[in-house]
Amino acid sequence: MLDSPIVMGILNMTPDSFSDGGQFFAIHHAFAQAEKMIKDGASIIDVGGMSSRPGAQLISPQEEINRVLPIIQQIHQTYPETVISIDTVHGVVAEKAIEAGASMVNDISAWSIDSSIFDVVKEHRVPYVVMHMRGTPENMQHQVEYQDVTLEVLDFLIEKVTFLRKQGLVDIIVDPGFGFGKTLTQNYELLNRLHVFKMLEAPIMAGISRKSMIYKLLNRQPSEALAGTIALNWVALEQGAKILRVHDVREAMDTIQLFEKIQLTKPS
Repeated sequence: MLDSPIVMGILNMTPDSFSDGGQFFAIHHAFAQAEKMIKDGASIIDVGGMSSRPGAQLISPQEEINRVLPIIQQIHQTYPETVISIDTVHGVVAEKAIEAGASMVNDISAWSIDSSIFDVVKEHRVPYVVMHMRGTPENMQHQVEYQDVTLEVLDFLIEKVTFLRKQGLVDIIVDPGFGFGKTLTQNYELLNRLHVFKMLEAPIMAGISRKSMIYKLLNRQPSEALAGTIALNWVALEQGAKILRVHDVREAMDTIQLFEKIQLTKPS
């Protein structure tokens, strides 16, 4: 378990991600952004080569590899102490990324799209983010019927974490999957009850940054959702989140610093 919350910086090597699609597609722009996030305090850089926005289609593993490997290699060579996470659902992409310098796997599918990704994680014993999502990014928003969204996501993660631990894996991070097969209201229900996931005894990751649960509610564009992101990240920290996955690292680091100061000065 992490003693203090940390920040994972998002680096999308995609032309079509919802918030910054195409902005860092060129490797020199991507490296400049990675360098900025590292200097701003990111403990992890999460490199993704495929958009997972609602409606996005899966791309071929080879196309994903072509997008992510050069930047992973460059970051690893320049900042070897920085943890690089590969955001993928494909086992072969995870394998190639680890060979290039990644040391963590962030799998939005919980190995439901390509089971070989589990074999890669097991072989290399790297930290693994297991996330809740129904279906695929292309169809997930058509699968939003829940009796109790929090309990159903919790049951899903209990099953996954129990299986992983039986396989001898211990570096597990859980992500309830904000925005992945959930309505706007369900996302807020999940955030308000995020503390229940502490029973899994694994770090909780909150990926709320600039998502539609913020900008649609406020009638803004994703680029205008920073203030809302900060507000909801504070709530996530209060609920027990230990990793904030964000586009804006410095602001998330400031949020954590202020949050921890508040905790230290609370009357006992």
